[in-house]
Amino acid sequence: MKVIANSSKTKSQDKLKQKSAFDAQAFLDSAGVARKVLQYRGSQKIYSQGDPATSVMYLQKGGVKLSVVNAVGKEAVVAILGPADFFGEGCLAGQRARIGTATAITPTAILVIEKSEMMRVLHAEQALSDRFMSYVLSRNIRIEEDLIDQLFNSSEKRLARTLLLLARYGKESQPQKMLPNVSQQMLAGMIGTTRSRVNFFMNKFRKLGFVHYNGGLQIDSSLLSVVLHE
Repeated sequence: MKVIANSSKTKSQDKLKQKSAFDAQAFLDSAGVARKVLQYRGSQKIYSQGDPATSVMYLQKGGVKLSVVNAVGKEAVVAILGPADFFGEGCLAGQRARIGTATAITPTAILVIEKSEMMRVLHAEQALSDRFMSYVLSRNIRIEEDLIDQLFNSSEKRLARTLLLLARYGKESQPQKMLPNVSQQMLAGMIGTTRSRVNFFMNKFRKLGFVHYNGGLQIDSSLLSVVLHE
C-alpha cells in the first residue's frame, strides 16, 4: 500500500511538472502570427549592440553568447545561453535598444516573440508566465553570484564554476556535461583573466581528470571540488 501511494504521488508530481512546463512548440503552433522560429549558423549574429529592442527570444536548440563592447572596442562576455533560456527580455522593461550583442556559437534555433505578443501571452498563458518569471528570478540570482565570484574567488575557482555552469551541472533536465563551442579566449572574457591563464588551468584540470577532450570538451562533476576547496 505504501509503495503504491508513493508511486501514485510520483506520477502526479510528474504530470504537474509536465503541465507547468512551457512547451515552445505548442506555443508556436497556437493562434497568432507575432512569433517565428529563426535558424542561425555558428558565429552568426542574432542582434547587435544598439539595435532596436523589439522582441523577446527563446532558445530552442544550440547556444548563444551574450557580449558587450566598450568605447575602445574591448569585448566582455556576459553569458553563454543554452536550450530553454530566454534573452532580449529587456524590451519588456522599457529598453529601446539592445545593450549587448547576441551571437550563435553553434547551429541555433530561436523562437522570436514580438514585444506586444509577449506582453499579451504573459497575461493569457499561465504556463509561459510561470516559466518566464522563474527564469528572470534565476538569472538575477546568477548575476549576484557572478559578482560575488568576481570579487572574492581566484581565477582558478572562477573558471571551474563557469565550466560547471556551462555544462549545466546540477540540472536534472540537462544531464549533458559536454560544453558548447566555447573557446579559451571566450572563457577568459567571462571570468576576467587572460587566455594564457585559462590555458594553464585547463591543462591542470585535464591532468587531474576534471575535464576530457573526447569529441568535444567534457566536464566531470569532480571539478566541483575546485569550487568548494578553501
